[in-house]
Amino acid sequence: MDPVIIAGAGPVGLTLALALARQEVPCVVLDEGPGKDEPRPARTVVLREEAVALVERLTGAPLTGLGFRWAGWRSMRRKQVTREVVFGDIDPAPLHIAQHELTGALRTALAREPLVKVAVDSRLVSIEQESSGVTAHTRGAGGTWWRGSYLVGCDGPRSTVRKLQDIRFPGRTAVERYAVAALRTELPWTDEALLHRMPPWRTSGPSAAEVVGRPLPNGVWRLDWLLPPGKDLVTPEMLVNRVRETLTGWGDGATPSYELLDTGVHTVHHRLARRWRVGRVLLAGDAAHLLGALGTHGLDEGLRDADNLAWKLALAWHHGPHEALLDSYQKERRTAVAARLRAADQVLPLLRGGGGLRSYVPGSARGHDALLADGHLGRGALGAPGTYADSPLAPEHLAGEVSVGTPPGAPVSDVQVTAEDGTFVRLRDRLGRGALLVLLIAPGTGVWDRKHWVTAGVMPRLAAAVTALPHRAELLVAESYPGAGAHTVLLVRPDGHLVTALSGVRPADLYAAAEAALGGATRVAAEEAEAGAAAGAR
Repeated sequence: MDPVIIAGAGPVGLTLALALARQEVPCVVLDEGPGKDEPRPARTVVLREEAVALVERLTGAPLTGLGFRWAGWRSMRRKQVTREVVFGDIDPAPLHIAQHELTGALRTALAREPLVKVAVDSRLVSIEQESSGVTAHTRGAGGTWWRGSYLVGCDGPRSTVRKLQDIRFPGRTAVERYAVAALRTELPWTDEALLHRMPPWRTSGPSAAEVVGRPLPNGVWRLDWLLPPGKDLVTPEMLVNRVRETLTGWGDGATPSYELLDTGVHTVHHRLARRWRVGRVLLAGDAAHLLGALGTHGLDEGLRDADNLAWKLALAWHHGPHEALLDSYQKERRTAVAARLRAADQVLPLLRGGGGLRSYVPGSARGHDALLADGHLGRGALGAPGTYADSPLAPEHLAGEVSVGTPPGAPVSDVQVTAEDGTFVRLRDRLGRGALLVLLIAPGTGVWDRKHWVTAGVMPRLAAAVTALPHRAELLVAESYPGAGAHTVLLVRPDGHLVTALSGVRPADLYAAAEAALGGATRVAAEEAEAGAAAGAR
């Protein structure tokens, strides 16, 4: 079968290629550039724990040495600290990393992957598709015709794929603008990120009303100043003045020495593509959505696009087209991104609307700081990862379904599990392999060798039920899981989202849930699974 064509060699396109290759799907990545990224210290991204785990799982290498995990976060208003967060094992810090470092790690991993071909200097100019596949034409030194089974547009805000498919991209332009600088210096907060609103040294007007400082490795900081609405030119002199003013203010009147490494202007747009799939052509990342106001970060959502789409495309590639499964990609991901866009659009007028609101809402200034911090830290409506509660892949009417600490459709907690070979691993380490995960909660099993309990209690019947599922599945065992009682059975999708939790071993319910998660349910097959599990347990 023809490979999957991925247009765009940014972080989302490279991540999708690696995710597909890990599931034995060949890919061709069309890269308009020369195959490497220009270092830009001021162009950075903030990744939450799930995104870091995804990239590290795919690359097989830690990102921590390339980026910086903050020790804490502080929100300030004028001279007062309004909120402080200390990160630790229970509340892991986000990872702040230069985008060229991230793409470099992904490219290094792809260079070792025989199933992925990166075609440099290849600019997409046309797409033709029919029922059996897609043909893409590129120009440049590597210009040619490419034949693929599917094509995914990961080619950014000005997506050629989106335009060729005549997909509308409505939304708001220039929602916010920031002046950005990357510099090497020493600040009073050596390893903490901070949001400073209404700093006491600010000049008149809104131009210096908010500044965000985020540390990077080797003493480098990225500073972002919120700019007033409009298209006023940001000059080098203005940026240097802003740097000195801010450093002097934070240094209580003394300006520390600094080395200015990079500058820029970051303009935030809010847009959402009307469709994310047209036949065998799909969109992901900035080609499908743009967001980023109030501290929210679009790359996290782009990586979630890749994680959601990879296992579905892999299943369709290996087993033939599955329309319901592929359609669920748009339904799940577009709904999740739309919710974050709505939340940002609802909050933006309150936070940027001036001081009048504070006379009506007591304590609103502190609440505003908390909302902004949530956006930056990946919490609350502005920053928390979306769930797929209304997914078309959600099972219905399971008599044995129970509630656990993770609602159906949400990402599962990363607990320690015992794998089928008896080793202790993290649950996230088993994701992204194309298999469903069946997790049994069995307190006490961690102190015994697997061979002593794998043939005892409910395990034989559960193992038989897992073998009978309509798709490859891996059986794991955990001592505990948040909110789950003993003998609870969790069914987890390949991208780490919970399908359902069942009270005990219920082969028919487990089969029905697995079938639904794959795009359809069959009652007869579920009854056959019940009978097969009973026979296997005898």
